[in-house]
Amino acid sequence: MRIKPLEIEEVESKAGNIYEAVIVAAKRARQISDETKLEYNQRVEPLMKAEDDNDDTVVSKDKMNISIEFESRTKSTEMGLDELLNDDLEFRARTEEPAD
Repeated sequence: MRIKPLEIEEVESKAGNIYEAVIVAAKRARQISDETKLEYNQRVEPLMKAEDDNDDTVVSKDKMNISIEFESRTKSTEMGLDELLNDDLEFRARTEEPAD
């Protein structure tokens, strides 16, 4: 897997500072990862039920193909950074309420 270098200034320009930009990209990566896990489980679940019926410990070819497909996808961290750099994300900073 090749690592794509990024210009810190470019990432920083997308948010208030570099730390905020990293947090925004990381939170989006977590969302993408959660969506991917959900999709994977939905596609594998019918195969798991079929395996339970057969009671075999061998991994089915269909399940293996699905796993390989998901492993070959772009990683969620890279997708989150790309969305941030392409201005595909909308975010806002939390403002703290003044204590009365």
